[in-house]
Amino acid sequence: MLHARVNAAKFIGPTLLEPYETQLGGENPKARHHLLATVYADLVCPPTGHSIPWYDRYDGAQVRPLPHKASFILDNGRPRPVPAYLTGAAARRFLAATRIALRIQQTARSMPIGNQD
Repeated sequence: MLHARVNAAKFIGPTLLEPYETQLGGENPKARHHLLATVYADLVCPPTGHSIPWYDRYDGAQVRPLPHKASFILDNGRPRPVPAYLTGAAARRFLAATRIALRIQQTARSMPIGNQD
């Protein structure tokens, strides 16, 4: 019997079950998702150009849960230095996202939510 291949991505949601989503995302988890996805896209799409458009990178990060987004911002669980091409508001977003990502990763380690690396 042949089975059709199913794309697993449609079964993976960007939000975790409660209470984990609220514990990791704070009062406004959607804002946290947006900030982390935005900073990730800023990081991987420097102003000099990139082969994948910024909005595709944003959309790719946006579909992941908060612990995954946090790992995109950090470097093996540690803060990265602010890249030279991030200036002004982008640099401030990066610093804010780094603080949030550190807190998310630290909190997620004690939660029974599976592999979130």
